[in-house]
Amino acid sequence: MKKLNRRDFIKYGSGTVAAGAVTLGAPNIALGSTKKVVVVGGGAGGAIAAKYIKRADSSIDVTLIETNKEYYTCFMSNEVLGGDRDISTIRHGYEGLKKHGINVVHAKATGVDHDSKKVVTDAGDSFGYDRLVLSPGVSLKYGVIEGYDEAAAEAMPHAWKAGPQTGLLRKQLVEMKDGGTVIIAPPGNPFRCPPGPYERACQIAHYLKHNKPKSKILVIDAKDKFSKQGLFMQGWKACYDGMIDWVPAADTGGGVTSVNAAEMTVSTDFDDIQGDVINIIPPQHAGHIAHVAGVTDDSGWCPVNLGTFESKIHAGVYVIGDASAAKGMPKSGYAANSQGKVCATAIVASLNDIEMTAPSYVNTCYSLIAPDYGISVAAVYRLAEDHSKIAKVAGGLTPGDASKEALQREVQYAYSWYDNIVADMFT
Repeated sequence: MKKLNRRDFIKYGSGTVAAGAVTLGAPNIALGSTKKVVVVGGGAGGAIAAKYIKRADSSIDVTLIETNKEYYTCFMSNEVLGGDRDISTIRHGYEGLKKHGINVVHAKATGVDHDSKKVVTDAGDSFGYDRLVLSPGVSLKYGVIEGYDEAAAEAMPHAWKAGPQTGLLRKQLVEMKDGGTVIIAPPGNPFRCPPGPYERACQIAHYLKHNKPKSKILVIDAKDKFSKQGLFMQGWKACYDGMIDWVPAADTGGGVTSVNAAEMTVSTDFDDIQGDVINIIPPQHAGHIAHVAGVTDDSGWCPVNLGTFESKIHAGVYVIGDASAAKGMPKSGYAANSQGKVCATAIVASLNDIEMTAPSYVNTCYSLIAPDYGISVAAVYRLAEDHSKIAKVAGGLTPGDASKEALQREVQYAYSWYDNIVADMFT
């Protein structure tokens, strides 16, 4: 396994080079009659797929259906909780995509008719397609944790979809008394952004350390290990020694099993625990429209052909991002970006009878432990020869013995990464 250095990663993962540049021989194709592609979901995967389809073949009629007129990125939203970022800085609009000639429709996709190849919205409109891309992200599985439903989420925010829930959790932290207890309950795998709950613990601890230093954070996990665990625990000790207590699933019988929002308590198989601020991150599955469209299996995720992201259940339908069962890749914003480019290449190739060469994929994930302390993991992938998985061929992880200066640089790399990915999505 080749280790990826910083220079290599920037080359492979800038957001405008890597996965989107892998396969089309011509920079722009404008041949034949007009074909129609509908993309449902304007996040890290859907926005990219729509943009790169239109860039590769300007003759394709591309419609992007997205419920929200403004999109809040989940990546960097934890910094809002820590108090060092205003929520307005993670809010983005779709004017840039419209300038590419993409028809942006703000409505909720409510149905897919595979026979007539149409997507129906809650506004009563329907949009025909030759190819359909679904990038719906995740839906939260309310009710798996007893007592945790949408109403309970107003008292115990999940904040796992950035926006109002992020603001609510931040408000609760600000209003909490010094000496209070913050409970974070991460779910079992798989779920969106595997390092996210642990970066969240860091960012909340950063706020508490400087404003409410008598307070504690209790992470009651549904797992016995987690992404970048060694680096996180090293960072917790260096920056927040004694403030964050991580409890593995083995110590609780599997994490939080029920909640009482009125009494602000969570329960495990062994204990009832009261908190002042409680962040429940429930289990997840593919976004709702994927279930409506019938492209999920018993796992709740969407099986796809990993070289194109075309559904294994319905031909002509492609599923990218968190909703897809992309074996070998994490459910992350940058993975969705990479998958969106591979999917766009596959669709343009299929509509123009062009052979698609073997794709490559990239991912990186930065986590901010403190304003001057960042960590990251990066990887480049190829499709396995038997197409059974997306195989890692190179990668790198922040060294455990990284210098203070190197950790500071990781923070700046993280900010640059953010600027690049949102520019790729929305301009």
